[in-house]
Amino acid sequence: MSDTAPALDPVPVGTMPDGCPILEARLEGDGLAVAVLSLGAVLRRLDVHGRPMVLGRDDPQDYVARTPQCGAIVGRFANRIAGGRFTLDGTTYALPRNEAGRTHLHGGSQGFSRRKWRFAQVGERSLTLAYRAADGEEGYPGALDVACTYAITGPGTLRITLTATTDAPTLVNLTNHSYFNLLLPQAGFPAPTIDDHVIEIPAESYLPVDEGQIPTGAIAPVAGTRFDLRRPTRIGAEAFDHAFVLGRETAPEPRPVGRVTAAGSDVALTVLATAPAVQFYDGTHLAKAGLGYAARSAFCLEPEAYPDAPNHPGFPSAVVRPGETYRQIIEYRFTKETAR
Repeated sequence: MSDTAPALDPVPVGTMPDGCPILEARLEGDGLAVAVLSLGAVLRRLDVHGRPMVLGRDDPQDYVARTPQCGAIVGRFANRIAGGRFTLDGTTYALPRNEAGRTHLHGGSQGFSRRKWRFAQVGERSLTLAYRAADGEEGYPGALDVACTYAITGPGTLRITLTATTDAPTLVNLTNHSYFNLLLPQAGFPAPTIDDHVIEIPAESYLPVDEGQIPTGAIAPVAGTRFDLRRPTRIGAEAFDHAFVLGRETAPEPRPVGRVTAAGSDVALTVLATAPAVQFYDGTHLAKAGLGYAARSAFCLEPEAYPDAPNHPGFPSAVVRPGETYRQIIEYRFTKETAR
């Protein structure tokens, strides 16, 4: 593979429910091959030296309704909002409760992950998609202009830059929801479990949750608990769907938020981000999607704001106001690892 291959103009690969085409654009270079859909700004393909690293569907139509946000940009608020309600500047807003009828998850049943994005720019090493969320969409106040840039920035490195501006005070919490497995076969399917993956998250605290996966409001130390992943730890059969605290503020530049290796793989993944937290999810519910994936056949590391932030005064704010620009950077960095 050459260091940089010419970008391909977006091509139709499927159809949206309204009859509009689903477009796909591709980037190649520095050992990476990337494919992105206009549907949900989905990262459909991320190969490292010809080997798949993320779950991706051969049929783009699967992304219209069936996939659990595989590779999508999720928003307007990633993760959960308890009871589908929050109060902002004295006004209480009701959101769709699309998880078990009690919780607002990943911005709603459509969110940003099943919307039609527009390719605003496609270059040799980067592409940008844009989406305008209407005032009141999924119950949120304010029209929101969102941009997502995927860029190959160096050897084995894919950077995602997310920005948003609003015309009224609103919540913004965006992330990429790719499912990773460093042991995927060449065809990408079937995927083995992630039990033999080894993870490291440099977080001293995490957010305990209740039975509905809603933060209790506490910020608890990881020391002495199974959530202490500050040293490389085999995932094994442990269950994870928790936010790890990286700080109270958005960092000015991406910092390491997680590193993963796997026995039998010569590739290591380091995730860097500017977000104050990262959600580590073990893919327990993948089998419920009806797509042939087994439970725990991939994991997610989702840099984001604190879950349910608007309902916990002690959590950092996720409010964005007119004149402000929301900005979040995520980097997936793949390096050579001695296979074990």
